Amino acid sequence: MTTETVRGVVAVTGATGKQGGATARRLLAAGRPVRALVRDRTAPAAVALADAGAELAVADFDDPAGLEPALAGATALFAVPPVAYGPSGSDDELEFTRGRALADAAAATGIRQAVFTGVASTSGAAFAAPGKRRIEEYLHERIPLVTVLRPVRFMTNYLGMNGLALDGIVNGVHRHLFTPNQPLQIIALEDIAEFAALAFEQPDRFAGRTLELAGDAPTPVEAAAAITAATGIAVRYEQLTHDEATALNPGFAEIRRQWDTGHRWHADIEALRVIHPGLRTFTDWLTETGSAALRTQLLGAP
Repeated sequence: MTTETVRGVVAVTGATGKQGGATARRLLAAGRPVRALVRDRTAPAAVALADAGAELAVADFDDPAGLEPALAGATALFAVPPVAYGPSGSDDELEFTRGRALADAAAATGIRQAVFTGVASTSGAAFAAPGKRRIEEYLHERIPLVTVLRPVRFMTNYLGMNGLALDGIVNGVHRHLFTPNQPLQIIALEDIAEFAALAFEQPDRFAGRTLELAGDAPTPVEAAAAITAATGIAVRYEQLTHDEATALNPGFAEIRRQWDTGHRWHADIEALRVIHPGLRTFTDWLTETGSAALRTQLLGAP
C-alpha cells in the first residue's frame, strides 16, 4: 500500500446512479478526489456531482476505447457495471463483457485498487448473478487490490425501482416475492458507500475480501408496519402468488420458489456492525430520509 493509493483519485462508475452516487458523495465528503464517469455531463445528477466537487469524465461501457482516457491518472476504481438486458431478460454475457472492458482499461492505466459492488449470494441459485461473479473473478486477475461488496436489497427499493414490475408501494400495498413473516435482509445505500470508503482508506485490510452486506432483517410484514408508524400512512404487505410471479417473469417465480424453500441472503449483520458501528437499521433509515421520501411519494407532498 502507498500513500498515493490511499489518497489518489478514485474513479467512480455508476456515479449518477444509486450505489455509485452514494459512494461518490461519501468520498467527496471525506476529502478524497473523485472522478465520476458519466455518459452525459449535462445530466442533472452529473451536474450535482460536479457542484459537489467531482471531476467529470465521459465514458461508455460499450465503447471500450473511451474507458482508458477516462481512467488515466486515477489510482483506484469503484466499479458498478450497468445491468444488461436482452430480449429474454438479463444478458449476463453482455454484463461480463462490459465489466471485462472496465477491468482491462483499469489495468492498462495502472489502477491498483478496485472496489466492485455486485449482488448478495444465497445458498441456491435464486440470485446467482453469473455475469457479476465472472466480473469479480476477472478483476482479481487484473487488479492487485480488489474488494468485493455484495449488498442485499436496498432500503430505497420501498420507493420503487425503475423498470421493475414489482416493489414500491401502490395503493397502500407493498407486493413482492418474499415470504411475509420471515426475515428479509436489507441495507441502506449510504452504508454500501461507508464500506466502500473503508476499503479505499484501508486497502491492505480489505483487499481480497468479499463482504456480504446487510444492515437489518425485518420481515416484510414488520417493514410495512414500520413504514405505517413512521409515515402515518397505512401500508400492508402481500406476497405475489406463484402464478402472479410467473406472469411477470418466469425467473421471478423461480426466485420465489427458492426463497420459500430457505435459499436466502446470509450477511452477518453483527460482524458487519463491528467493522462499521454506524450501520443503519431500517428504523434509522426511515428516521433519516426514508419516511420523508415515502410520504412525498405516497401523498405527493412532504
